[in-house]
Amino acid sequence: MLRAVIFDFNGVIVDDEPIHQETFCRVLAEEGIYLSAEEYHEKYLALDDRSCFQAILQVNRRETSDPDMEELIRRKAAYYAEAIRQKLTFFPGVLDLIPQTAQRYRLAIASGAARREIEQILNRGNVRQYFEVIVSAEDFSEPKPNPEVFVKTLALLNRSNPDSSPPLSAEECLVIEDSVAGVEAARSAGMRCLAVSNSYPRERLAEANLVVPSLMGIDLDRLESLFLVERRKKP
Repeated sequence: MLRAVIFDFNGVIVDDEPIHQETFCRVLAEEGIYLSAEEYHEKYLALDDRSCFQAILQVNRRETSDPDMEELIRRKAAYYAEAIRQKLTFFPGVLDLIPQTAQRYRLAIASGAARREIEQILNRGNVRQYFEVIVSAEDFSEPKPNPEVFVKTLALLNRSNPDSSPPLSAEECLVIEDSVAGVEAARSAGMRCLAVSNSYPRERLAEANLVVPSLMGIDLDRLESLFLVERRKKP
C-alpha cells in the first residue's frame, strides 16, 4: 500500500539542472578547470555541490583546504541564486500533482540540493506547506546512488509522526526521480520509483517501476497502481 511520496527536487520539481551545470562550469573556469556539459551530465549531475567539487578537483589533481572548498560552494550558490531570480521554471504538471498527492499521502523531499535553495523555490511555487520532511545536502554524507538520503527521509517521516501506526516502511514509499543514480538509490533503499525522463532518456531509467515523459496528467490512481502488482509497468 502506498502511504508516502518522496520527491527529488532538481530535475523533478524545478527545471534547474542546466543552471547548476552552468554555475559549476563558471566557478571551475575561474579556477582554470574546463568542464563540458556532457561530462557534467554523465558523471556529476546527481551529486550535491560539495561532492561535485570534490570529485572534479580530484580528477584534476587539485588539492583544496576546507576554507577553499567553502568559498567554491559560496560562489556557486551566489551565481545560482542570481540565475534563479532571473528565471525560475517548474516542470509541467508538478505544481498540480503536489497538492493532489498531499490529500492522500505524506510528502517529503529527498535531494542533494542546498536547503536554502529548496525552501526558497518551494515557497515561490506556493507548495512548501505540503512537505512534512525535507532532507537536503546538509543532512547526509553519501550522495546518490547511495541510498542514505532515502533511508534518512524514511526515518524522519517516522520521527515526525511517532503516533502513526504502523510506522512507515520502505515498501510503502514511492520515490519520484529523474536521474539514473537517483533511481538506483531508491531501489537500493527498498522503495518503488517513478522516473521522469527530464534529464535522461527513458532507456537509461529502466530500473524504475515506471518511466514517464512528464508528470503532466499523472493522477493518484496511477501512482497507486504501482503498488497493486509486482511486475514493472509500462506507461
